[in-house]
Order: sequence, then structure tokens, then C-alpha cells
Amino acid sequence: MRTKANKVYNMVSFRFHFCFLVLFVVFLTPTHSLGHICLPKQHVALFIFGDSLFDAGNNNYINTTTDDLANYGPYGETFFNYPTGRFSNGRLIPDFIAEFAKLPFITPLLYPGYHQYTDGTNFASAGAGALVETNQGLVIDLKTQLHYYKKLAKLLRTRLGHEEAKTLLARAVYLISIGSNDYFALSTSNSSALQTYSPEEYVDIVIGNLTSVIKGIYKKGGRKIAIPNLAPLGCLPTARALSPNNTGACVEELSTLAKLHNEALSKSLQELENQLDGFKYSIADTYTPLSERINNPSKYGFKISKIACCGTGPYRGTFSCGGKRSVKEYKLCHNVSEYVFFDSIHPSEKANQQFAELMWNGTPNITRPYNLKALFEN
Repeated sequence: MRTKANKVYNMVSFRFHFCFLVLFVVFLTPTHSLGHICLPKQHVALFIFGDSLFDAGNNNYINTTTDDLANYGPYGETFFNYPTGRFSNGRLIPDFIAEFAKLPFITPLLYPGYHQYTDGTNFASAGAGALVETNQGLVIDLKTQLHYYKKLAKLLRTRLGHEEAKTLLARAVYLISIGSNDYFALSTSNSSALQTYSPEEYVDIVIGNLTSVIKGIYKKGGRKIAIPNLAPLGCLPTARALSPNNTGACVEELSTLAKLHNEALSKSLQELENQLDGFKYSIADTYTPLSERINNPSKYGFKISKIACCGTGPYRGTFSCGGKRSVKEYKLCHNVSEYVFFDSIHPSEKANQQFAELMWNGTPNITRPYNLKALFEN
């Protein structure tokens, strides 16, 4: 409900006491109004980058298509009681992580109102990829998200002072979800990438772009990176709907790309840890927990795992939830808490909460070498 959301947003006022930073005008405009600045000793901010799994509403404020928007019902109706731009019936993984870290929900960068940047900022954009070419012109790609982070880091140094800003940025956790759209683009567009590159070469390009952004964050002061790896993309409802002969089987080509990506991501992060002084990371396994929930939903409190709550066609795999996209017809389930997937691509709030809990305090077989709780406390 809206009152629950408001209560979480207001938590910050109890934590800052006499020391706070306020910014009343949106980041991208030239005028800023800031108060006296002094941070609590153990304060840890959360900066969020990525795609629709993490976008809390940035795409509401850019010129894009309805495919990359969720600012209409039934999105958001379970928790917020209105559509916020999140691609779920309620909260996303970063919302739960913020709650666990005793932070308010992290405000989208482009939200035209109050920003408490010392708590962090959400740069994520639905449809974004690690590659600039993925949905180019319709989203805020990862490289541009990094550009906005650099501008914010400069602003914080100007307003907080160099040492205070350096401490804030170094203590902060940087949460990144990226890659799915780079691989979906191969099957949903007229891409010829796999005629030019082998799957391994294409994955290396995606990981190379992601690594470059992580290095850019590090160069501007970030030290603690958290990344969930990719889900079994070929087993999402939207992929099952494309399975040959309508068998409903997973599309193995997509899941194989996800596996290759996850292997390369793990290797890249280990290399960065060896190269960059003070660099720490958390990589969370999304592939295995989602596969387990798809294959054995009742074990995790679900009833339906292969069909989306909202959509149309086989497995409700046509991305039509809300009736605002190219296909207007859609069906909505009666009890979303029974479903692993809310729409054809995105998890339900209940699934998001379970994944967030695994990322927060999961054991090393799920999240390694640190879980998020350790990153926030370290």
C-alpha cells in the first residue's frame, strides 16, 4: 500500500539527525540547493545500475516506447497501489536490499523532485544493455548510466568536500543488473551478430563493456560491486512461447548464452579483484535459484512457475501486460503470490524478495566471495 511505501521513504529522517544533504532540484538541471553536509560515521549508500530488473521509474521520464515502460496498471498494484515504473506487481530486488540496509527506497535519477543523494541513486533503465547498440535511442545504456554517475560524483565532491565525498563513494555498494537484453536482442531483432561472432566472442564483448563500466566506477571512487548473474533466459515465459512446435520447452540457445555470460562474469570479477586495490565484489547466482523455483515451485511457496501472471498467448509469454504495447490483449491472474513470474519476463514481488534475501545473506554457494550484508558492513 502507499502508506507502507511512504513509511519506508520517511525512515531516513530518523537516521541523519543533524547531518544531512538535501537536493531539491532534479540532478540533470543546473540549479541545486544543498544544506550543510556531514555524514553518519557508518553510513553506506546504494547506487543502482542496470535494466528493467532494477529500473524504479527512470524510463518514465525519457522518450521511449511502451515496451520499455511500466507506468500503467497492473504494474505496481500489489505494494505501491499504483504504477511506479517498476516491472513487477510490487517491489524489485534493489527495494528489498535498501530495506535490509535500513535505507529508504533509492530514488530514480530522473525523478523530478526530492533527491537524497547521500543514500544513493538509481540509474537503471528498462531495456538497457551493456552494449550501446542494445535498444539504442530508447533507453539509458550502461555507458550513459556511468556518465551520469560521474556527474553525480563530481557534484558530491563539490558539495561535500573531497574527503567526505571520497568516503561516501568508497563505502557505497554498487548494484548492477545487466546483460539479459544484449542476448534477447539476438532472438527478437534482425541482429546478425551471431553471423559475425561466435557465442563466446559475443559474450566477451558484453563482458568487456561491463568490465569497462566497473573500472569507470572504481576510477571515480567506487570499491564494492554487487552483481547477480543471469537467469536461465531460455526458460522465461516469453522464451517458452517461442519454443519450436509450441512444446513449451526452454530455448536452450538463450540459456546457453546465459551460462557462458555467467562463467565469463565470474572470471572477470576475479581478475578485477587481483588488479584493483581495495576492490571487493559479490556475485549472486540467479541461474540456479530461479531454475529451482521453475522446476519445483511448491518447495518455495509458489504454485505456477512456467506461466506468467500477466500476459497473453502460450504461457502468457506475449509481452502484453497492461494492454499498452503492440498486443493489446492480456490476461491477469487472480493471485499473483502463487506465480514466480509477474509478466512474460519479470519476476513477481514474492520472487524478487526471495532473490534479494539470497543476495543479502546467502551462503557462499549462492553469493560469493561476499554476500551483500557483508559488503554493507565491511
